[in-house]
Amino acid sequence: MSEKPDFLYDHVVRHAWHRISRMYNHMAAEQDLTMSMGFILLAIGKEGILSTQLGPKMGMEPTSLSRTLKLIEERGLIYRVVDEIDKRKVHLYLTEEGIVKRKIIRNFVVGFNERIFTEISPRKMKTFYEVAEKVDAMIEEEMKRS
Repeated sequence: MSEKPDFLYDHVVRHAWHRISRMYNHMAAEQDLTMSMGFILLAIGKEGILSTQLGPKMGMEPTSLSRTLKLIEERGLIYRVVDEIDKRKVHLYLTEEGIVKRKIIRNFVVGFNERIFTEISPRKMKTFYEVAEKVDAMIEEEMKRS
């Protein structure tokens, strides 16, 4: 008979994400940003991004995304360009200051990920990703049933 875990799976995931979120928010606050702002800056590459592509990439609600984009724009980190052919399309680009902030954030996030890969074996990371993918598939199945 297997031992009963002290915590449910989702408790462990929520706890880990809460700690990661606090760490990223702390780092972002040093740049006068929020974690959401930082992830938006990371999502906007040198070639820009369509605003409609950003929502699914960020996993944010449209109103929250819209509000955050407005704040980032007001701070001079991004600018918008309406597509010349299809006026419904809006492209988002980083300003020079946005590029600087993006580099700082990227260095922190990449550095943290590199530390994880240094301290956790490739075999364990592979297992972690396999478990995460399986849980994601199970969630998808569960959502279809509801």
